[in-house]
Amino acid sequence: MDDEKLIYHRLDRKLIHKGHIVDYYQDTVQVPNGETEEWDFVAHKGAAASVPVLPDGRILMVKQYRNALDRFTLEIPAGGLNAPGEPTLIAAARELEEETGYRPGNMELLLTVQTTVAFTNERIDIYLATDLEKTVQHLDHDEFLKVEAYSLEELMGMIESGTLEDSKTVSALLKYKVFCADARS
Repeated sequence: MDDEKLIYHRLDRKLIHKGHIVDYYQDTVQVPNGETEEWDFVAHKGAAASVPVLPDGRILMVKQYRNALDRFTLEIPAGGLNAPGEPTLIAAARELEEETGYRPGNMELLLTVQTTVAFTNERIDIYLATDLEKTVQHLDHDEFLKVEAYSLEELMGMIESGTLEDSKTVSALLKYKVFCADARS
């Protein structure tokens, strides 16, 4: 079936719950066969993250508790935009310094991920952060993070073993591995 001929129409969007980070909606959508379906939609204001690389090549990671999984995870530093339209470069640099206590001297966009396209519009721009300068970690009142540094090889092993599961982190590290390979050739 040709994608161009499949027509979807959103007929209604009802706010079910307005949250601190996301808003939950119930959408009524007319699908190509003419029937209507109720679909969940989670609106997200956007986020930014970074792959912070120390001069020795190790990558700074943050270990933190995640309520949705009821366990600790190891992730790249990341956070939500403070306001709609905030430049993601600014947000990524801010979150890196807040969470790790390092300020980037150089940042370049590595990739953009749409985290879960089936039900949310969450988009995360992920930057490569280099020329890191040690400053002071200043966490939000509800953040309790541990900063750890790993080699890219160690992190690739964690991806292969299933230890690292966070989609933004896995995507970013795999992209960074390709970036490093391209830089060597």
